[in-house]
Amino acid sequence: MQALVVSALAVALAEMGDKTQLLSLILAAKYRRPWPIIAGILIATLCNHALAGALGTLVAQWLTPQVVRWITAISFLSVAAWTLVPDKIDEKDAARGTGHSVFIATVISFFIAEMGDKTQIATIVLAAEYHPLWQVVVGSTLGMLAANVPVVLLGARFAEKIPLRAARIVTALLYAGLGLWIAFSG
Repeated sequence: MQALVVSALAVALAEMGDKTQLLSLILAAKYRRPWPIIAGILIATLCNHALAGALGTLVAQWLTPQVVRWITAISFLSVAAWTLVPDKIDEKDAARGTGHSVFIATVISFFIAEMGDKTQIATIVLAAEYHPLWQVVVGSTLGMLAANVPVVLLGARFAEKIPLRAARIVTALLYAGLGLWIAFSG
């Protein structure tokens, strides 16, 4: 259960102010159909994070536990620094391919936007460190939904009320703390 909880919290924190959260806002404002958008986020995240988790599991098999621990610690510290850099997204990029249904547009745009993103990297690292894999994937997906569903449901009003800079700083501090804890707990 620890893998599920840690994964959910880590991804929810990493997602605050992230480009995929901004994409959620754009999709909500553009289509005003929250349930197909939420379903699209769920499917895209499950697919993306299952692939990321599988990669993390493979990496863990190739490396010693000590090396995995240090890679995990350095990755968390890197994500902490990366979190401080605000993401930007071009509305034209988010709207590309919208001739399909809202659901399909969300799945495609979310899956692509998540490639190489902080939350995908975090899922790879979490899967290398925690087991079983299904808990990491479910946890990271729940974290993604926890951060994005309110944005979709509340639309533009939600984004205007959250101080994204403060959220990024708190998230960076939490990731740095996790990185240091992992580095020195072994």
